[in-house]
Amino acid sequence: MYYCIIGTDNPDSLSRRRQARGDHLARLHQLAEEGRLLTAGPFPVTDSEDPGEAGFAGSLIIARFTSLEDAEHWAAAEPYLSAGVYASVSVRPYLVVF
Repeated sequence: MYYCIIGTDNPDSLSRRRQARGDHLARLHQLAEEGRLLTAGPFPVTDSEDPGEAGFAGSLIIARFTSLEDAEHWAAAEPYLSAGVYASVSVRPYLVVF
């Protein structure tokens, strides 16, 4: 089943986001290589593909896991969480319709 992992950024976390981005992307690439990643990306603070120094409000990852517990365990090891980028992370089951 797919699960949505939604990270909500701390205020002024852009520099921490930039520092942890390599580790964050490496985990996403692993999911993609395993055929488990549906989509992933950030929420820009502004209505722009390049928000610049305004930064991001959070991120969305939709990926396949064996269970909610497995998805929560994966999300708990997110580099953006340990680097202080995310203030919180939520995980919810997701059904692909289209």
